[in-house]
Amino acid sequence: MAKKKTPSLVPVGKRIKQARQKKKVTYEALANETGFSVDYLKLLESGKEVPPVGALLQISRALEIDSGALLREEASKRKDRVRAYTKRTDNYAYRTLTPGAENKHLKGFLVTVAPMKEHEGVGYQHEGEEFVYVLTGRIEITVGDHVNRLKAGDSLHFNSGIRHMMRNPGKTETELIVVVYNP
Repeated sequence: MAKKKTPSLVPVGKRIKQARQKKKVTYEALANETGFSVDYLKLLESGKEVPPVGALLQISRALEIDSGALLREEASKRKDRVRAYTKRTDNYAYRTLTPGAENKHLKGFLVTVAPMKEHEGVGYQHEGEEFVYVLTGRIEITVGDHVNRLKAGDSLHFNSGIRHMMRNPGKTETELIVVVYNP
């Protein structure tokens, strides 16, 4: 009996490229709409850089597509949805907590940040608001020039239009619930 072929999953960079080309948007136009450099956009599309959620929200808005097309968790097609994460970098992972919210303004994520690590690459910055609740561990969230130090049970609500970064200063993995509001 022939083995059933599993459909291959399309990486996020390839989905960005497909959407950009379908809409006939140049790199220059997308750069002007998102504030990202053409070089960074090319790295995203090639899969050499993996964008944070905020960047995906900016790109989907600029391309006038449903953010769910880019945010959809590739691992959600697996049977083990509880522990299935989409890796963002070696240091950071997320899983959507709001499947089916593609056309909604609020999206929730379970975010895991490895010990003594921070998200590499561009800082997060996207229109809207963000709410973070720390489940386990410690996290430093820098909003503009201000560093917020949070531990389990702490929360933070901020304007996500201000550049922000996350860093786990602890020796254990940090788990967060992050709710993003994108108008």
